[in-house]
Amino acid sequence: MNAETKVLIVTDASEALEPIAQSIKSCLQVCEVKICHAEKFAGTDILPAELFFLGCNKPNPASFSYLEEMLSHINFVSRKCGIFSANKESLEYLAGILQDCEAELGVPLLTDGADKSAIEKWIKGITG
Repeated sequence: MNAETKVLIVTDASEALEPIAQSIKSCLQVCEVKICHAEKFAGTDILPAELFFLGCNKPNPASFSYLEEMLSHINFVSRKCGIFSANKESLEYLAGILQDCEAELGVPLLTDGADKSAIEKWIKGITG
């Protein structure tokens, strides 16, 4: 990964996940990283991203409706993705919305108790 690698992090803007999104960004300092809240997400945000992360605090948040719809109609078979949340039901929801786009999904991150070291290890597991 280098400075030209584009990374997108999409969250539901929940207070619990903002520090995780910032930690992901800081772990990927060598890349061009954009954090986007789902309610402001546009398809043009994800198209150039070679790697993307999705995080939500509760399953099926209303703010993810456009993202969910878009992912059901696009193919990201060559792109890697990480999902993160504080609860397992949200991780299952996120994994489900990624099925149609065929992105290469890494091991989900349960954020409870995840420190920067755990997040770095998780990212390395996704990026290889």
